[in-house]
Amino acid sequence: MNRIKINDTLEFSQIIYGMWRLADGENNGVKSVKDKINLCLEQGITTFDQADIYGDYSAEEMFGLALKEDKSLRNKIEIVTKCGIVAPCGKYADVPVKYYDTSKKHIDASVNSSLKNMNIDHIDMLLIHRPDPYMDHNETGHALDALIKSGKVGAVGVSNFKPYDWELLQSGMVNKLYTNQIELSLQSVDAFSNGDVAFHQKNASPIMAWSPLGGGKLMTGNSELTEKMDQIGLQHNVDRSAVAISFLLSHPANIIPIMGTNNIDRILRISDALKVKMDRITWFDLYTAALGREVA
Repeated sequence: MNRIKINDTLEFSQIIYGMWRLADGENNGVKSVKDKINLCLEQGITTFDQADIYGDYSAEEMFGLALKEDKSLRNKIEIVTKCGIVAPCGKYADVPVKYYDTSKKHIDASVNSSLKNMNIDHIDMLLIHRPDPYMDHNETGHALDALIKSGKVGAVGVSNFKPYDWELLQSGMVNKLYTNQIELSLQSVDAFSNGDVAFHQKNASPIMAWSPLGGGKLMTGNSELTEKMDQIGLQHNVDRSAVAISFLLSHPANIIPIMGTNNIDRILRISDALKVKMDRITWFDLYTAALGREVA
């Protein structure tokens, strides 16, 4: 599996394993989490995506129990986590309303909590989870710069930011923002034409694509698009998910899909996407079907 260079000291695997569903169901004990990590590593997937809010603020701790039991895992992986959302659940069950907090106090507390929960001494990449309409960009930027200087965080980025949100936060920072995690899939293609992908491609900042299977709709739907996906999958002896991920991987903007399945069989097949060689005509065939119309 190829590696994506983030900066001079950090690389991500071409596909990331997302842990937003880690706390779902009963298949989340230490052994199960370790099995998932190792299945990813066997395929060359070394980057793992977390957030303080995942699992109602419990997923980081589940991940951390596995890292504590097998300390050799930490040196084999890159850890991404996010902060900034305060929702009335888990440790914040008593807050009266869901809100965003990008204050220095909250970011510092969140990072310290994430380090403790995951039993690690540094976070490879920290993301601000959502654009905060109440953000003091200078305060937030200073907090992120200070965390990098302290060694607690290796690099920083954002999630769900528009280009103007990115530029506002970047203007308050010494260090660079390196990535933006946005919704992007054959189910959600607006970013290819609304300037989001173009902005990051111009700035050479790799995009992390969340929900690359459209929240599962691409796997269960029945349409002209899914028929085309099935045809391509049949040619390469893979399923729809591999075609959907290949669609993103083939784009020149360095898009890094985040796969969040909890199903062991599906985890085993994540790297099937690398078997699909997608040319420009095939890409546009899928894109046109996703749009529901011919390109202008």
